[in-house]
Parts: sequence; C-alpha cells; structure tokens
Amino acid sequence: MSTTTGMITVNGLRKAYGGKVAVADVSFAVAEGEIFGILGPNGAGKTTTVECVEGLRTPDAGTVRVAGLDPVADHREVTRLLGAQLQQSELQPRITVREALELYASFHTRPADWRPLAERLGLTDHLAVRFAKLSGGQKQRLSIALALVGDPRAVVLDELTTGLDPRARRETWALIEDVRARGVTVLLVTHFMEEAQRLCDRIAVIDGGRVAALDTPAGLIRRATVSTVVSFTPSAPLDDRELAALPGAASVRTQEDGRVVVEGTDDTVEAVVSLLARHRVTAHQLRVAEATLDDAFLDLTTGADR
Repeated sequence: MSTTTGMITVNGLRKAYGGKVAVADVSFAVAEGEIFGILGPNGAGKTTTVECVEGLRTPDAGTVRVAGLDPVADHREVTRLLGAQLQQSELQPRITVREALELYASFHTRPADWRPLAERLGLTDHLAVRFAKLSGGQKQRLSIALALVGDPRAVVLDELTTGLDPRARRETWALIEDVRARGVTVLLVTHFMEEAQRLCDRIAVIDGGRVAALDTPAGLIRRATVSTVVSFTPSAPLDDRELAALPGAASVRTQEDGRVVVEGTDDTVEAVVSLLARHRVTAHQLRVAEATLDDAFLDLTTGADR
C-alpha cells in the first residue's frame, strides 16, 4: 500500500524480534492537523509501529518519516517537534509533579505554559505530590501533560485514557480536540472504540502486523456486516426460520428470557415490523440500534467471535 505526503508517513514498515514478526507490512500517512487513530487486537503490532515513529525502535525494513525526518537518524530534531505519551512510563519516584513539568519544559526552546495543562488535566492540587505517591490515573494524566509541554507540532498518544474515570476521560478528549484545533497532529493508539469514534478523523485497523482497513470511523462502520440490530419481546412465539429469511437478515437468536434479537440492515427492520403486523404480534420493548465501531472492528480483525 502506498502513502501520500503527510506530517507522519509510514511505508512498508517491518519489525521482528528474533523469529517473531511484530509488524509485517504497515503503511499509512497522517496529514498535518489530523487526529489519526490506530486500532487492533492485543499483539497486532500497534505499539511497535508507534515506537518506530517515535524513534524508539529501528525498522528492519520500510521507511518512517516525521515532517520529512528519519526518527532514528534525525532523532534530536524529531524529539523537538514530536511529543510522546508512552503506554507505560516511569519517572524518578521522588520527583514531584511540579518538578517533572518544570524539568520537561526546560528541555524545549519554546515550551507551552505547563500551568494551564496541569489545570486542564486535574493535576493542580497534586503539584507537590511525588511520582511514587500518584495513583495510576494521575500518572497517566501527568504523562499526557509531559507529552504536550514542549508545544509539539505532532504528538503520539498510546492508550491515552487508560486508567482514567469516565469524567476524566471526557475532559481529556476535550483537551485533545483543543490541541488539534491549534494545528497539532495527533497519532492516537487506543482500544476504546468510543474514544476512536469521537476523536479520530481516520483510523487504521492493524491486525497480524498489517493494515486490515483504513477509513473514516463512519466508513469503517459502513463496512460492518451488520448495520442494524433490532430486538424485542414478542407477545406470541415467532418462527426463527421465518425471521432469518427476511431481507438483509444476518442472524437471529432468541434469548433465555424470550427476547428476540435480529441482526441485519435497515431493510431488515422494516421487514420485521411488517412480519409482526401480519401475525398480529406486539413487539414489547422494541429497540433498534445502529452498527458501531465495535461491530466493524470485530468484522475486520481475525479471531473475533461475535
């Protein structure tokens, strides 16, 4: 797969550890100012890919460029324009939150003001707390702040909101949207489908070390085998075979409590309603749900059991 010019470009990336291939052939381009997501099962090669972008790993084959620079050969220059929040990171146990923010800010010629970052990420009340005393969620927020304190042109966020409660997660999403509004390019690795659907302009689904699909969230959802799910409790029994024969029906199952679930398309919903009317059956607690990114992810990745 070829790529076009972008802030971050990856072409034919391959990386193996001993005899195990982590990334077989990955290519994509991230446009300047874009939020680009990477999804994939555990062990699919997501973290290895972004570590090559950050210059932490040297590719065995292929090329990686950040603003036209090689992250390995031009590592010093790349670190000036690329911020990174790693999936796992540790600081000196006795360093305080304030000291960490001031230290990382000192590494940059024109750093961002860390105080608004600390306020937005809920760290202001913990500035005097040592790193070893922070909770997992607080360490995650500090890691995000350190990735942004250099006022980077691009930032890599690996599992952005892991360990955060729902409120903190949504506040962090709003921060990332503000960062993008300032023109910063974001490469986001996540396993939260809601996060990817909310934030990302485009998403690459990586499976088995290769790009299984690359599209907008809406485009990926349209690829799902099942686009609509209708569920209801019928007032009288229905024949599953008759439901399965409806236009677009992909699967039919009756749960232990008697609730019927039909997966299919919009045409299936209309056909179900018509069938119920013909048989004079009332659908109690009728629910119709559209396909989500979860459905597309399951369809696109191997080993997924619906």
